[in-house]
Amino acid sequence: MSREGHQGDAASAADAGAAGAPARAPEVAHAHPAPRKTVVGRRGTADPVRALMHRHRELCERAVDPLEIAAGLEAHGVTDRTAARYRHRDVFSLAEELFARVPAVAGEPVAKGPAPARDVATRAAWSLRALLPGAACLATLVVLGLTDGVLGGDARLAIGSAGTLLALTGLALALRTGPLSARHRSSGTAALCVCWLLGYVLYGDDLLHQVLSGGPEGPWTLTPAPLLGLAVAAAPAAWCAHLFALSAHRRLHGSHALEEFGAGVRPPLFGVVALFVCALAALLYLARLGFGPGGSPAGAAALGVLLLLARLLTVHGFPEPAATGLAAACAMEAAAPALILAGRLPGLHPVSRPVDALIEAGGAGAVPVLACGTAALGLLITAVLVLSRASAHAAP
Repeated sequence: MSREGHQGDAASAADAGAAGAPARAPEVAHAHPAPRKTVVGRRGTADPVRALMHRHRELCERAVDPLEIAAGLEAHGVTDRTAARYRHRDVFSLAEELFARVPAVAGEPVAKGPAPARDVATRAAWSLRALLPGAACLATLVVLGLTDGVLGGDARLAIGSAGTLLALTGLALALRTGPLSARHRSSGTAALCVCWLLGYVLYGDDLLHQVLSGGPEGPWTLTPAPLLGLAVAAAPAAWCAHLFALSAHRRLHGSHALEEFGAGVRPPLFGVVALFVCALAALLYLARLGFGPGGSPAGAAALGVLLLLARLLTVHGFPEPAATGLAAACAMEAAAPALILAGRLPGLHPVSRPVDALIEAGGAGAVPVLACGTAALGLLITAVLVLSRASAHAAP
């Protein structure tokens, strides 16, 4: 809703004042604005809002509605407790007064923030793009299975490379549009971490087995089923991100205090994470049935939750903690074979004992479960804290 839509409210306020009802300040300023009535009594001679109004004048001038001002104030550290010093019960009430008192920028069109897509065509478009990584991965595995023993190693390597390129291209398209697209681009470090984590899904278990047996040596065995489940899970991840954004915007427009909004947005966050876990578990089970056992389904599930939370944080303007969580998971996965190899050196045998005990207790798959699960838990705590802020869901 643009500020032009508030013109009728200003006229209605003037009529109400003539009838004896309390007057309301006009919310729109034009080239020849109507004279404003001075509100007396509550503010008196000392106006505590005036300094705040001048400090955030640019935000108020370009705001589409009071909710955008409330989110901007919160991003600058203004809380409901701070609003009490300005004689308002909460930030939302303070934002309404700022929106009414600060005129819009004359002659500049007010850009509307992107709302969650509602039409069927738009949803179908980004849903199909989210299916591209899984479709490319599935097609590659099917072709490799059909040509096993028919084509030589070079030809199969070319097929695998082409399929990998198609899957990465599809993933890039899915991340550039739709609910998984981000205003704040992920860093190159985060992209490298994701490549490492996905590569560990393919080769990590066999790498640990070879290191433990005295290697590594010889070819490594692929475990493609978990990777296929993760690739297909890009579509459920997009829908979960869409449902969370939709719920958060509804809560934002229905809340009257920051604490109320925060309390209302946390259950949908936990809900979409739980929904994604259920969908990912089903996909990993189906991939395991179709392409045989191998790898760690629990580790792949932990990685899927980690990737979803990292993307949600990036989409809502927090790429730094997302990259930190991904890097922490990579460091823990890389530390396992490194500690085993270091334990072979004279006097350093105790270094490898924690990893040996972990693998002995839960197998090689326990390493990605611990690494990705710990990082995912850290990102979940971060998401609960930062995604419960109104500023995380404001239009850019």
